Amino acid sequence: MTMRPLIAGNWKMNLDRAAGTTLARELAGAVASASAFEMVVCPPAPYLLAVAEELAGSPVALGGQDCHTAASGAHTGDVSAPMLSDLGCTYVIVGHSERRADHGETDAVVRAKAEAARAAGLVPIVCVGETEAQRDAGTTLDIVGRQVVDSVPDGLDGATLVVAYEPVWAIGTGRTPTVDDVAAVHAHIRGVLSAKTADAAAVRILYGGSVKSSNAVELLAVANVDGALVGGASLKTADFLAIARSV
Repeated sequence: MTMRPLIAGNWKMNLDRAAGTTLARELAGAVASASAFEMVVCPPAPYLLAVAEELAGSPVALGGQDCHTAASGAHTGDVSAPMLSDLGCTYVIVGHSERRADHGETDAVVRAKAEAARAAGLVPIVCVGETEAQRDAGTTLDIVGRQVVDSVPDGLDGATLVVAYEPVWAIGTGRTPTVDDVAAVHAHIRGVLSAKTADAAAVRILYGGSVKSSNAVELLAVANVDGALVGGASLKTADFLAIARSV
């Protein structure tokens, strides 16, 4: 790796307040500022403040799981990027496949959310990835490349953008692509980014999709894999730390 890897935990709609704050407290106590990796946790929105209090003073960063395209307004149930920033977030996930599938988010919407995140001083983690049908049809690179072109704002750099490749068919299934497949997609993403920013080499590209301690070493050793976006394995302190320390 040519940059400090980012290990991001997406808690999705899991844990209660007690379990979430305990997990945050344990991570804050275990991760040193001099660690070879950077860590961020993204809890459900109702627990952001409680988790932020546990992480205060530690090197573990806080992130949101989504944000609205608008900074404020009549959007019942939504959370804006400035609100996340106000709670202490420095990152926000946008365009996760579950948001794209469950809420019909298009690449244009994801791009607008990423732009809103940047306007609020947050680093967007822009997610891209193909379905099983698209992989079987041999269109993975075309699909992922188009998502990067259309979902990632122009002109961002290594300090203001993270991209996460998550093959939809691997999320929560226990299945993962081969290391050669991951290498091919990540190299393609890097190439597509080079047309959008002069700093493409410094943009961290994370791999996500059934990342666990047993496969983290192999996946994080792949060229152009600059960290991981972890789902289920981020809900247990020992498992998440094992993944982080595998770098």
